Amino acid sequence: MEPGHTLMTDTAVFEEAKRFFLEGVSHYEAGHFKQAQQCFEASLVRVPGRVSTLCNLGAALIKLDRPEAALEMLDEALTADPAYADAWAHRGLAQAHLHRPAVALECQDRVIALQPDNVPAWYQRSLMLGVLDRLEDALEATERLLILEPASVDGWCLRADLLHRLNHPGEALVAYGKALALDPALHRAWSQRGGILKDLGRNEEAIEAFQQALALGGDPEVNAYLLASLTGEQAPVTAPRQYVEALFDGYADEFDQHLLDVLGYTAHTVLISHVPGWGSTRFRSVLDLGCGTGLCGPLVKAHAERIEGVDLSAMMIARAGALGVYDSFDQADLSEHLQRTARRHDLVVSADVFIYVGALEAVFAGVQRVLDPQGMFCFSVELADDGVDYRLTPGQRYAHSQRYLRALAEQAGFSVTRMLEHPIRQERGRAIAGLFVYLTKADGR
Repeated sequence: MEPGHTLMTDTAVFEEAKRFFLEGVSHYEAGHFKQAQQCFEASLVRVPGRVSTLCNLGAALIKLDRPEAALEMLDEALTADPAYADAWAHRGLAQAHLHRPAVALECQDRVIALQPDNVPAWYQRSLMLGVLDRLEDALEATERLLILEPASVDGWCLRADLLHRLNHPGEALVAYGKALALDPALHRAWSQRGGILKDLGRNEEAIEAFQQALALGGDPEVNAYLLASLTGEQAPVTAPRQYVEALFDGYADEFDQHLLDVLGYTAHTVLISHVPGWGSTRFRSVLDLGCGTGLCGPLVKAHAERIEGVDLSAMMIARAGALGVYDSFDQADLSEHLQRTARRHDLVVSADVFIYVGALEAVFAGVQRVLDPQGMFCFSVELADDGVDYRLTPGQRYAHSQRYLRALAEQAGFSVTRMLEHPIRQERGRAIAGLFVYLTKADGR
């Protein structure tokens, strides 16, 4: 072999690896992440262990929702070069994808130690601190971020979200205003701004904000639902699934304390204590429909052989599961569960759940399907006047009339055992009128 032949071959191999690498970068920037992955892998076959290629392959794998595989590439890159900031940054993103916010935060702190002015790292640092409920620290991180990049729309939105969570609505509105001044088409900011304005009682401004969000392509179900709660027009038959799920996933940790201590909520105790025959009857199987964090579970446990819970929120179910009183759970929409389950029950309870369901025909039909003959269906609602079947209130909750519920009961083959009017909870010092309904399924239905 000629002396220069190996050198020329090595050069050719490197150039081919470089070509694959650059093609991979182009595919990544165009959003073609699978093609980017293939190009980076081809480049590594030709020049193994190259840190920049490993890092870019890790980034592509994150985009392809393969964070564990991404970590293998990124850890190999960092073993070769522990000071490679981009690898730490992407490692942080992979850990965030795996729901490991503390580890993700450590990674972004490594980036900042290497590159103190790295704007994306400051953004991710604030984001992870927020996930960890270190809200003041997260807010401080946004200050540094916005000093470095005052025109960061994402930075202003994140700061606004944090201020809202810290119960500083006025400052949150200012921050959303900054974001919208930079990008007036940001429908999420209009929607969030509308929510704050609604909470402040500035309903006309809130209506305008939700209308803007809808016009700009914001979620049509959620924004129309919020808008209808303020205008009283075109109310949907139920709250949007994604709205309810997100609301309670985010509310799970403080749900019980806020509901019981702040709102004076008593619906679960009133509902269960007035079940006909309570204390002398033992139930074979109880279904807690919309179980939430399980407030009804401990009240029912002593009188039931089995308790099952159904809820849309995974986080609420996790809280209920920690009580150790439920035998099983199903994370599902109420009507979907009632239509598909093979289980049968002699008691179905639902405390303060139908405030997120307007039209109850499907629920009544589903309960009729799963209930044993002579089984009982007991639930609470916020009370509306008999001039309507149900209405969506400014608090984004449905209220139902006694007339409507009696008609549904008759239609579904239930007899009304008892209807009890009693407050559900307090709201701004005012008792919210409630109706507690106890139905019995007829034989043969």
